[in-house]
Amino acid sequence: MIGNGRLDSVAKNRLARKWSTKEMCGRMAWDCAKPFFLFSPKPFWFWRRFLLRLFGASVGRDVHIYPTVRITIPWNITIGDGAAVGDRVILYALGPIHIGEAATISQGAHLCAGSHDHRDPSMPLIKARIAVGSSAWICADAFIGPDVTIGDFAVVGARAVAMRDVAPSAIVAGNPARTIGVR
Repeated sequence: MIGNGRLDSVAKNRLARKWSTKEMCGRMAWDCAKPFFLFSPKPFWFWRRFLLRLFGASVGRDVHIYPTVRITIPWNITIGDGAAVGDRVILYALGPIHIGEAATISQGAHLCAGSHDHRDPSMPLIKARIAVGSSAWICADAFIGPDVTIGDFAVVGARAVAMRDVAPSAIVAGNPARTIGVR
C-alpha cells in the first residue's frame, strides 16, 4: 500500500507543467503529421528528411530514415550526413539526441533520452541527452539509456543495454553492456 505522502507526490508530478505551450502545440502538430511519415514508401528518404526538417530536426545529407521509425519530438533530433536509422527504431527524444555522421542505428534499437528521477518521491521528468558518435553502430534491438555517449566507431551489440558511456572504437555487448573488444 502506498502512503498518502507518496500519492500526493505522484499527483503533484502529474499536475506539474513539463512542456511549454509552444512545445505542446508542436507535439500535437507532429502527431498529426506522423501518418505522412509512417505511410511513405521506403525509398522516399527525401520525404522523411523534409518532414523532420519541417518540424525542426537537423538532418544531414543522404540520411536514410525508415518509415517505421518512431520519433517523439523531432526538434530534439540531430542526424549527421550519411547516417541510417532502421526499421522500428525508437528515438524517444524528450531531450536532445545527436546521431553522428555515417552512424547506423539498426532495426528495433531504442534511444531513450528521457526518464524520471526515482530518488525524488515526486519522480520528476528528466529530459536527458544522448550522443552517438560518427561511424558508430547501434545493433539490432539495443537500448541506449539517458545521458549516454557512444563514442566514434563504437559498436553496441545486438540487444545490449548501454546505461553508461561507451568509449570510442569499443565493442560492447550484454546487459549491462561490457567491453568485449575494440574495433
